[in-house]
Amino acid sequence: MKRRGILNAELSGALARLGHTDIVLLADCGMPIPRGVPVIDLALVHGIPRFEQVLDALRDELVFQGCVAAEEARTAPAGAWLSERFDEIEYISHEDLKSLSASAKLFIRTGEATPFANAALVCGVSF
Repeated sequence: MKRRGILNAELSGALARLGHTDIVLLADCGMPIPRGVPVIDLALVHGIPRFEQVLDALRDELVFQGCVAAEEARTAPAGAWLSERFDEIEYISHEDLKSLSASAKLFIRTGEATPFANAALVCGVSF
């Protein structure tokens, strides 16, 4: 049994298969899921698990070289959550973020019910 880190077997395996520049779309429970993108649905009820909790768990497991969020998130709680964790965030329209999600290698749905709590996380390398 794993000692630490992400325990969800499906999520842990999907994360292990990611490579440099792959996109992980971390989403609230309302973000449309694009066709053809593998989905890990962690949502239990509204608010559980929270976007921040899943983001922190992902950051403990992976290296991210970039973060893309909706322009609308700047003034929403999600904007503060992201700016606390990333030095640079690229902001695009929410519609463009939905389009970008179609190129994600993995879509992770949280139970977050806060508007615009979505981010495209670009995988980096540890060296």
